[in-house]
Amino acid sequence: MAAGTENARTESKEPLPAGPRSQAARLIAATRYALAQSGGVSAVMAEVWQAQALAQAIGSRLAISGPPELRAKALGLTELAGRGCGILDTPALDIGTMRATQLTELGDARETLLGLSALLGEVGIALVGTACAVDDEGMYWQCMEAIDAADESRDRVSELLRLLAAQDQEVVKRGSAAG
Repeated sequence: MAAGTENARTESKEPLPAGPRSQAARLIAATRYALAQSGGVSAVMAEVWQAQALAQAIGSRLAISGPPELRAKALGLTELAGRGCGILDTPALDIGTMRATQLTELGDARETLLGLSALLGEVGIALVGTACAVDDEGMYWQCMEAIDAADESRDRVSELLRLLAAQDQEVVKRGSAAG
């Protein structure tokens, strides 16, 4: 997180990274970039909100169309990330600048979840820095609650990754037994 002026960017003006990565991975990368470039409390908090909204959208997509063994836990991610958004003041963004609304496909669940885990970790770090820099007690406590929400969301992402790893091990086991 870069501390700085209040007029810092609240959205990334950089194009989404090109290449074979999924749309979800590109949106996560754009959010990580925007968070790193944000300065000032309001800009950081807007990017934290964007990250939680993206986690909520990813959780929803996984709950609806992800691997069946992830669906129940993914619904939990949706709820936790929604709580993370609810803690924060909703930034003044039009629908086109909300990255979560741009999510139409996830691509590889593991790649998406690994990227989301990294983003949520960076959100926690940015919030700690912001909490240390604010003079307003209300904003300090909002940061503390948002840190908890980001940690809970990241814990749920870790659970989803463990489920994927267990599924992979089961497939390998079945393959070894059949061969």
